[in-house]
Amino acid sequence: MAARLSVIVITKNEAGRLPTCLASVAFADEIIVVDSGSSDGTQEIARGLGARVIETADWPGFGPQKQRALDAATGDWVLSIDADEWLDAQLATAIRQLLADDAGQPAALQVDRLSAFCGQWMRAGSWYPDRLVRLFRRGQARFSDDQVHERLIVAGAAAQWPTLPGLLLHNSITSLHDGIEKMNRYTTGRALDLRGKGRSGGLGAALAHGLSAFLRSYLLRRGFLDGRRGFVLAALDAQSSYARYLKLWLDAAPVPHELPPPGSGRR
Repeated sequence: MAARLSVIVITKNEAGRLPTCLASVAFADEIIVVDSGSSDGTQEIARGLGARVIETADWPGFGPQKQRALDAATGDWVLSIDADEWLDAQLATAIRQLLADDAGQPAALQVDRLSAFCGQWMRAGSWYPDRLVRLFRRGQARFSDDQVHERLIVAGAAAQWPTLPGLLLHNSITSLHDGIEKMNRYTTGRALDLRGKGRSGGLGAALAHGLSAFLRSYLLRRGFLDGRRGFVLAALDAQSSYARYLKLWLDAAPVPHELPPPGSGRR
């Protein structure tokens, strides 16, 4: 008897991308969508495609929200996927074969994710190769409490879990406007995570991390192979790292309560 698969997705206003995502995992035994207040018909689309929808009134961050979805899963295996991702045919076949005979399989497996940036698949730089643990035995993993860049914490985690054949396709950033908006949201969440761990920022740290991020993405990981978009993405990586450490520093600065001395302002 084949093992049962639960697919978990978190959403907010994903009506445009969710159908492609859910169609690629239609073979799952259950699909759980945890939605945080969509107003574009996302919930109705999910139900129409056979998903069980759980509505939440608050937003606790990516890690806790995904854990809510995981807590609702009942399958032997769980696949965590985002609304802007979908399985290619090879990856879908590999998962179905694993479910048909899962004896001897490890607690978790990785997938190879290929992401698009402004209409181009990025095959170098900071985005590729991008191997992530997304398929795991239920009860063997949980999500971290991070606001953004959440991680799956697998019991007895191996140095590197096996990687399934095929690709998890990711329509990540469709326009520069989208990329800058996402960067602003994510850097705020990441700064909160770092502050909660006792980290501090500053102008020097922001400059150093920004420069390091650009060099790593564009040179060390050969982002230049992706052409002009590779340069733009490396620059966004640098800006994101720079903003994260500035927010860690300046967004925690105390509000001045005392008035400055007379004559101290510039004219």
